[in-house]
Amino acid sequence: MSRLQALAATAVCAGLLLHPTRSHADVASEGPISGPYVGGAFGRFDLRLDNFNDVGAAVDDITHSTHDAYRIDAGWRFLPFLAIEADYMNFGSAHDSFVGTGSNGDYNLHMSGFAPFVVGTLPLGPLEIFAKGGYLFYNTNLTVDFNEPPADVLQSSHSRSDFIYGGGLGLTLFGHLNFNAEYDQIRMVNAPNSNALWLGAAWRF
Repeated sequence: MSRLQALAATAVCAGLLLHPTRSHADVASEGPISGPYVGGAFGRFDLRLDNFNDVGAAVDDITHSTHDAYRIDAGWRFLPFLAIEADYMNFGSAHDSFVGTGSNGDYNLHMSGFAPFVVGTLPLGPLEIFAKGGYLFYNTNLTVDFNEPPADVLQSSHSRSDFIYGGGLGLTLFGHLNFNAEYDQIRMVNAPNSNALWLGAAWRF
């Protein structure tokens, strides 16, 4: 997580050093005002489970898990400050341990889904600050493995939709290539404080 934050800070600082002022040439190099874009991102998903209601397991303490994640983006900018976007998100398989009533064990949660967003952007020359909100339509596959008697393996699969929102910083180079660092909060059932941190890039046509 700290490595991603360090890379994001480096990208922003580089933009400030390379573009201290905004000239007419800078404005021209920022790329198209509107149009499509495609991109992707790599990140870390922080799963903060509260309970295992999906499988009916009583749990006292759950170890929160982080896992690698990736994202594929496609969108359309109507104006420099407004866009719609659709993302495919794969959060990988988060797994760790838990302590339950009279037993303990391990869990594994695989999650992936699709999220349409509305994106608002504040352009600051080649730099930009953006915020986004939408709904994540996702599938989960949960496996709970109890290690102590009564030993058992419980499984649950669900399709749900929950609110997702976030924001971050972007830097556009060569008029079309946008680098960005983004933080998203996911209001999942049984894990409402889960979040993801992304480092990504997009090409603006």
